[in-house]
Amino acid sequence: MYKKMSQVSYNTIYGINNCISFLKTDKKFSIQNIFINKSSKIINDNKIFKLVKNKSLVKYLDKENFNRKFNFKHSQGIVIRFNGHLTTSLLNKNDFSKNSCLLLCDQINDPQNLGQIIRTSECAGVNGIVLPKHQSVQISDTVIQVSQGAFFSLNVYSETNLNNTIKYLKSIGFWIVGIENSINAQKWHQIDYNEKIAIVIGSEGKGIRPLIKKSCDFLGTIPMLGKTNSLNVSAALSAVLFERQRQLENIL
Repeated sequence: MYKKMSQVSYNTIYGINNCISFLKTDKKFSIQNIFINKSSKIINDNKIFKLVKNKSLVKYLDKENFNRKFNFKHSQGIVIRFNGHLTTSLLNKNDFSKNSCLLLCDQINDPQNLGQIIRTSECAGVNGIVLPKHQSVQISDTVIQVSQGAFFSLNVYSETNLNNTIKYLKSIGFWIVGIENSINAQKWHQIDYNEKIAIVIGSEGKGIRPLIKKSCDFLGTIPMLGKTNSLNVSAALSAVLFERQRQLENIL
């Protein structure tokens, strides 16, 4: 089951790509309303309306009322309000294939970063993302919006204890790879990703917590050649995930 955002009666998304991804998702959400700006080009876009099963949920607003109700700069004339469970539990799930890849986020606290991480992960074929329930940003409207629809195509798991999650993943055959800005770690492209892999990333400021780091089977790093001492976490993740994809393509 997917877990509802606490203290929020609904979530809101906007923009054509996000809304199409939402309407196509296999995740079980309930649409409250679909708001359309009658003055926008989307009024003639049939690909949106073909995906709407219950046309009575569509509310048409004139431009003035739409802009008054929704202060979004890039709505493209469509806003969807929905509710449902945004995350699920990973524990007891054991149907991962040989080359499955999960991403574990340790203390990621910026919703913009998490949205980019979700987008990057979905593009690179990651099977799911694990978020701690505490000391971490949670799924929100901002995170979903920044993901540009990727959230609706990617499983997001929520767990109380990340270290226990790692122990569980090891018990079902996953290797744990931590990504750190460290001279003591292997270069990211020297690690073998051709197995069940769980990649751990930490916050840009603090990195991976020591206890989580000790639980990793491998530590990888991306050496910096310029004067800047680190990459944005999403940029670093992109390098790692597409190196994994390159390795997989070489053996398939």
